Amino acid sequence: MRVLLDHNIPRPLRGYLVDHMVDTANEKGWEELTNGDLLEIAERDGYQVIITGDQNLRFQQNIGRRGLGILVLTSNRWPRIQMKTEEIRQALQEISPGELREVPC
Repeated sequence: MRVLLDHNIPRPLRGYLVDHMVDTANEKGWEELTNGDLLEIAERDGYQVIITGDQNLRFQQNIGRRGLGILVLTSNRWPRIQMKTEEIRQALQEISPGELREVPC
């Protein structure tokens, strides 16, 4: 699965998602895009899931019409995320296009 880490997600998470092709918004030069533009370009570029720390995304975007899943982490602090890597991997296995899931960190 192609996964995009939003600019607010620590890069070390990539090392725990070895079964997936993971890029970061920063590497792609997309760190300055607004949420709607980021979702649009990620979807066009073939990403199946975006992982973000933006908890307001569900209120700002029409997620159900998207062709990618959105996984929201409730913290962007690496020590907290690191303790939840198994839950994150499980959520990636279960998420569907147009679905938003939240992993409490």
